Amino acid sequence: MRKSTIATLTAGAFLSMNAYAINLVQVYQEALANDAPYASSRATLTAGQEKSVQGRAGLLPTVGLTANATRTNLPVDFLPDRNSRGYTLSLSQPLFNIGNWENYQKGNLSAAFSEAQFAQAQQDLIVRVAQAYFDVLTAQDTLASVQAQKVAITEQLAAAKRNFEVGTTTITDSQEAQARYDLTLAQEFAAQSDLEIRRNALQQIIGKPAGELASLRPGMKINSPEPAQIEKWVDSAEQQNYSVLQQQLALESAKHDIKLNRAGHYPTVTLVASRNYDSDRNVSIGSGGSVSVPNTNSIGVQVAVPIFSGFTVTSKVRESIALEDKARSDLENVRRTAAQGARQAFLGVNSGLAQVRALEAAEVSSQSALDSNRLGYQVGVRINIDVLNAQQQLYTTRQNLAKARYDTIMNGLKLKSAAGTLKEEDLAQVNALLQH
Repeated sequence: MRKSTIATLTAGAFLSMNAYAINLVQVYQEALANDAPYASSRATLTAGQEKSVQGRAGLLPTVGLTANATRTNLPVDFLPDRNSRGYTLSLSQPLFNIGNWENYQKGNLSAAFSEAQFAQAQQDLIVRVAQAYFDVLTAQDTLASVQAQKVAITEQLAAAKRNFEVGTTTITDSQEAQARYDLTLAQEFAAQSDLEIRRNALQQIIGKPAGELASLRPGMKINSPEPAQIEKWVDSAEQQNYSVLQQQLALESAKHDIKLNRAGHYPTVTLVASRNYDSDRNVSIGSGGSVSVPNTNSIGVQVAVPIFSGFTVTSKVRESIALEDKARSDLENVRRTAAQGARQAFLGVNSGLAQVRALEAAEVSSQSALDSNRLGYQVGVRINIDVLNAQQQLYTTRQNLAKARYDTIMNGLKLKSAAGTLKEEDLAQVNALLQH
């Protein structure tokens, strides 16, 4: 009767909690609006997209206007002061400039790099939110398990004391139960502290207290990775992982740096045009005479040929070649890291699924063992420590089962992140596993 009452109260508490609980997608929406690293990545994307515009500017004409107004006081009484106004309108259009073209290419690569960087930040946010969410659920499960174990030990302690008073057991049963109760009380304090820490970590991401969180549905089933071949996940990670894409863009940018520095040896050709206006167009020609000069317009082509710059260009080319080698090595390292991450996550999902199945069977067995030990204790064929050990085994199994489920779900998200395919829809699929 007492067990059924406890179960009813526990179920009622969970129903009350989940009636007002927020789910994983809702927490993710809060993170999109309030997470500081994500906001920083979004601003970095906006700034990075301007690199394309800046690079294109070197291929477009440059137009400038200068104006002047001058007053000249002449030291001769019979000559009036002279006032003049004028302006110069100039235009410059590159016709052949390898350096400007390479800067344009690098600007496009920089914009693409910032987009890949932001896509990586989006995936990281999904993983961070899910990890923080399930860390809170893990801490909640640990605390609930410890508290339930404390209640069960309290009942066992009371029973041991009653049996000792009537002389059916020794004082040892009471002492063992008391020691187990004191240990569980210490574990409860630690679990409460850990839960508060996990909640603060989630609050740091979403910018406010999360409140109650929706837990996993009873009997939920975690799907195996699709495709089921690890090689396909590894190939995807080596090609589509956003860290790999970023490093590929960095390598391409390093190649353009070589061409940009070599452009210091090449001539440049520029179209130039100008219009000059001056209100005082009288120019002295000697012997007191002057002539009126009309406003001038000019157009032409300028050719600049570099001859010698103190070996600066050659040195920069050698430097950029070395940096290209570095970028190529970095790319290989990132590709290997992404592949290893995909392998670990894939194996983590599969081993997690096997562990979940084993722990589900162990939970049933542990419950049966506890029931048998309780019955045996009542009829005198089991001692108190047997019941306490069976209780601890059951609650430990439940904790391990819950954590195995959370870890398996997280490995599934990390697998898709390593493969470069993680999207918000994947988070919605995980959210479907929660109670709503």
